[in-house]
Amino acid sequence: METSSDRPRHPPGTGPGRRRAGRQHRTARRSVTVVAPTAEESAPGRRRTTMVVLGVVAATSAAALVAGLLSWSPAPAAPARALTADEAERLAAVRVSTYRDVRAGVRVAVGTGAGRTDLVGWVDWSRPLAYLDVGGPGAGQDRGLVQATPSVLVQRPDPRAIVTPARPPLVPPGDRWRLRNPPPGRGLAGALDVLFALAADRAEPAEPLHAGGGRWLGRNTVGGDPVDVLQAALRPTGPTGRPADRTTAPTGHPVAGDADPRWWVDRDARLRRWAGRLADGTPITVELDRVDRPTPWPVDALGGRPGLPRALTDEEAARLGRLATRLRAGTGAAVTVTAPLGSAANLRGAGWLSWSAGVAYLSVAELDTLGRRTLLRRDRSGFARTDVPVGPGTTAPAPPVPPPAGTGWRTGSQPADHLDVLVDAAVRAGGQPPGVGAAVRVRGDRRANRAVDVFEVRQQSLRLRYWLDRAGFLHRLELRTPAGLWAQLDLSPGPLPAGIVPPRRKAPSTSRPH
Repeated sequence: METSSDRPRHPPGTGPGRRRAGRQHRTARRSVTVVAPTAEESAPGRRRTTMVVLGVVAATSAAALVAGLLSWSPAPAAPARALTADEAERLAAVRVSTYRDVRAGVRVAVGTGAGRTDLVGWVDWSRPLAYLDVGGPGAGQDRGLVQATPSVLVQRPDPRAIVTPARPPLVPPGDRWRLRNPPPGRGLAGALDVLFALAADRAEPAEPLHAGGGRWLGRNTVGGDPVDVLQAALRPTGPTGRPADRTTAPTGHPVAGDADPRWWVDRDARLRRWAGRLADGTPITVELDRVDRPTPWPVDALGGRPGLPRALTDEEAARLGRLATRLRAGTGAAVTVTAPLGSAANLRGAGWLSWSAGVAYLSVAELDTLGRRTLLRRDRSGFARTDVPVGPGTTAPAPPVPPPAGTGWRTGSQPADHLDVLVDAAVRAGGQPPGVGAAVRVRGDRRANRAVDVFEVRQQSLRLRYWLDRAGFLHRLELRTPAGLWAQLDLSPGPLPAGIVPPRRKAPSTSRPH
């Protein structure tokens, strides 16, 4: 008998039983194994199988997408609500933050579609001054460079400029600037009102904003930074501001409405974007860029390049004090006049001036008034004017010599406007020196390829600027008008044509005839 000790031992998982199970498993695998075809025979089959599988997947995905679109609805936005105390404080401080930032780059869009006007440039709220390039499909006659303060606007029109505006040149061109008076409250004037109103030197009270005068609309990002989108009225500031129509709550505080502008405000109470409507309902959007913020350079009509006013040195005071003597020693000068006066008058003139005789004689014309010019004469007896025709395409040629005789001259002993005031100050510069004690040096500059010092003198209600070279000759005289503009009279020394200075009368003889 065979005992258990005589049986052959097998490791676990081996032995006859395990081999029988393995044979059965291999038999089953062989029963379902298919002989692989050749590469040529299998490629079309694999492609057909792949296409079938992809078709099934695409059909399933399309069915799921259609089902999802049919059942999709946008996620509900957070409802508008009253401002929290922190949000009201930030919104109340926004305009002060803008004012303390001094200046910023701006991009403005006024209107939409084919009527849109785009403005690109900078605003300096400390002066205040805006310097912009105006373009866009709806710019029209506003196309070109613009510089403006809250009260005046000067433009360098360029109807041939490209539609898309770019940043203006840092140093503005010196020619072709003219005063403009666009319709207030809309278009370019309305956009400038908004830009200047976005800054103020004091904060608004936060309590009315918290009590219903402002609303929180949501959160967003501008330039990658998180902002809160708030809604409240823009309270106008300055002489161009216009009062807004507001409703009032029972508490006496203004109530924010859907028509109020929206403010994109960051955590530091700095305005990043503003959107609202002008007085005529035109939409306007303002983007602020506090990285691109150079100091704008005003054109001559707005005072010229900024300087650092200081007291005169002894040499400068002596040079200014010798001005009258220096002018009377010369033969005289040819003069040109650039005078933006009133609200939209652009006067250009040319002529001559003699300090020794105390005479100025000019021809002056308005750029927008064709076919007429005014002859202006100032001598020791007072002022005289007469209007004469002018040929087409000519603005202000040199006046005829000698002055035409006739009864058409209008005379007066006092200046009739600020052009008369400027001419009178130029003639008087050869009679008595300006008040040195009331003078400051504004800056250094250049005129006629010469280095000059610009001295500002306040004489009663007048502000005059004298441009003197190192030899003491007067190259330019400027007068600040009540509108905040500067009128210029430029001088070039040289001989005067005959007939400008009337001949001196001979004193009658007191001798008796023999």
